Amino acid sequence: MDVKSLLSEAGLEPATLDAVSTIDGLFLNWRRRASRRELGQAALATLDIPLDLPQLDVLFAIAGPLGEPDGGDGETMVGTVADRLSIDPSRASRMVSEMVEKGYARRAVSQADARRTIIELTAGGKAVVEAVRAYKFLIMGDFLSQWPKEDVANFVPLLLRFSQWLDHVGTATDSRAGEVAALAEAVKAATKDSEPA
Repeated sequence: MDVKSLLSEAGLEPATLDAVSTIDGLFLNWRRRASRRELGQAALATLDIPLDLPQLDVLFAIAGPLGEPDGGDGETMVGTVADRLSIDPSRASRMVSEMVEKGYARRAVSQADARRTIIELTAGGKAVVEAVRAYKFLIMGDFLSQWPKEDVANFVPLLLRFSQWLDHVGTATDSRAGEVAALAEAVKAATKDSEPA
């Protein structure tokens, strides 16, 4: 199956095909580098923070994401940490307990519901999160400061717009039902031919 021919027959312009191919290659490389957590490793080493990356992730999960609503009253519970890290609550509980034992987090009583236990960062935990975040922003800011201002001004809205492409999967699958069915049939035919006798 020739992917470019199939996409061309589906009506996608050559420039779009080239863009999709280039973006896919960039994402593969980006994912490999992100999985190695190069920036996080560099931050921990350079800032001399005695934590590993999963422990750092817990602190960031307790702190909550910058610029995103947490969807609640601003209080973080073990379940919130589990959701933010996409791990099961029992593992989140163990990891939070480890951060409490190390002095980076503490348990407190919810102001909204006294029956609820919340997790907060200690001064040390906040210092780690703020330092790592600042380190990342310094590196990214240094890189972007070398771009012309108009490129940065154009890039951010385009990146925000592009970040929604995965939300389009269901719609695209429906509007391209014929092409998707042909792909599924091609896979079935190829795998049937390669089954052991």
